[in-house]
Amino acid sequence: MIKQTVDRLTVCSQEILSQEGYRLLWYHSSKKAENDARRRAGQLQRATRQLTELRDRLQGPKSRFGKREKVEQAVQEILKSRDVEWLLSVDIIEQEKATYRQARRGRPSKKTKYVKQVKKRFDLSWTTDPVRIAEEEACDGIFPLISNVKDMTAEELPRAYKRQPIIEKRFSHLKTDFSVAPVYLKSVSRIQALLAVYFFVLIVQTLLERELRQAMQREKVKSLPLYPEGRDCRRPTTRKVLDLFAGVQLHELVFARNRSRALFPSVLM
Repeated sequence: MIKQTVDRLTVCSQEILSQEGYRLLWYHSSKKAENDARRRAGQLQRATRQLTELRDRLQGPKSRFGKREKVEQAVQEILKSRDVEWLLSVDIIEQEKATYRQARRGRPSKKTKYVKQVKKRFDLSWTTDPVRIAEEEACDGIFPLISNVKDMTAEELPRAYKRQPIIEKRFSHLKTDFSVAPVYLKSVSRIQALLAVYFFVLIVQTLLERELRQAMQREKVKSLPLYPEGRDCRRPTTRKVLDLFAGVQLHELVFARNRSRALFPSVLM
């Protein structure tokens, strides 16, 4: 099996302290450098295409851009929307186009007088700034990481940081799956107790998912039909498992002195 390097991180050997006294480390990511260069090239390409379309509108016979301020506003909207204000230099060229029409109605002749009308037309030309593009390329792939943790190495910090979205996703379940809403509590101890209960709930939820996924790995089960229409689910969540058993009901039937119990699942695997 051929292993392929997905990303290569390089960290500055000299650590810097922020104004608040936290650790500040500077990293360079080869993957981020590729993404930054690709994004910048795409933004420049899209901005150039929109400027070309705007120029065609300016040169068209039914152009409504009669004032320079309106053209400048349209150009700035394009540059700002594509975030290339510092990379593209756009020049607005003002031209005068003369047209002639008859002073009076009727069939033209040698004595027909014409009235000259001058209308302003605008044209666009743009160039990329090589100095600013070089400055942007020099910063591709570079990002800072600030932390108050002192016992982690420069290699362990980004690994811990990348686990943050997982933790945030867990806390988002408080408002979605568990429907936690604002509650008025009189003392701080009650607030702590309520949060502790939901913290234990999150732990149980995580343990359920881990046990289920480990069992699937032991039994070599790649997926479970938990999604609608029986579609495969490779990484089942606690929410899907609870929804699966939500329709299972226990009915107790009593006939005279005899008592019998029956389980009627509404969802069958």
